[in-house]
Amino acid sequence: MTAALAAALLAGGAVACGSEKGGKGDKAGDDLSPAAAVKKAARNSEELKSFSFRMKGQAPEDGAFQGEASMNVEPLAMRMKLSAPKQGPDKVEMRLVDGGLYLGGGKPSPEADGKSWIKFDAKTLGKGAPNKPAPTSATGTAEQNPAAESALLSGADDVEKVGEETIEGVETTHYRGTVTLDQMRAELKEKDAKTRERQEKNIEKYEGMGLDKLSMDIWIDGDQHTKRFRTQGKADKGKLDMTITFFDVNKPVTVTAPPKKEVMDLAGMMKDAGGTR
Repeated sequence: MTAALAAALLAGGAVACGSEKGGKGDKAGDDLSPAAAVKKAARNSEELKSFSFRMKGQAPEDGAFQGEASMNVEPLAMRMKLSAPKQGPDKVEMRLVDGGLYLGGGKPSPEADGKSWIKFDAKTLGKGAPNKPAPTSATGTAEQNPAAESALLSGADDVEKVGEETIEGVETTHYRGTVTLDQMRAELKEKDAKTRERQEKNIEKYEGMGLDKLSMDIWIDGDQHTKRFRTQGKADKGKLDMTITFFDVNKPVTVTAPPKKEVMDLAGMMKDAGGTR
């Protein structure tokens, strides 16, 4: 199992996630065009404090995966468990807290000096630093919010309403569109600086995969929040197909770092090595 795949699924940006209501309110888009409904769901994202999500799909190079995670937006913290059969039989556990990215949680590893966790510096991921996980198609997005994918659909000019669907007891309206990376960037001009920075990182991730456009499906609930979205594309190194379903929106999320005695602090080791030169 690659560490980078775990980091990858913290995909970037900001869009509101699904509520836990049973869908008794008005359906999303009853009085909005498809494009306007998607844009409104994206704007609602800034109100989120925390959420949980399940994910499944296929990533270039890494193959099929599935997992579950919970995230606190401010201060940024996340815990995730992920499995990818092509990469090995074991699940990867990841914790992002206090600027540290912890990977492992299984049996003690010889590669980790007999520890069960490895700590990276989350701020350096994807920036060519020597202490980041080995690069793959899914590297370098650990500091980002995984709900951002559907916000990028707001840049499409072909968004259409597919129909009404119930997802996990929540009534939703299903929309679909295709968006190019150029359209994504054009849409960023309307965003504030913080949102532009987050979503630009997500676009760069797709560029690194060799993608130039994406097909996106989004299911929006009666509160005009995203309950589920699916992203698909043909990358240079394989197919991208990721579905994320949200739950437990704005419920408290607590993430703690593993015990120090179980952690090989790679970030600290690299810092100490740099200081001895």
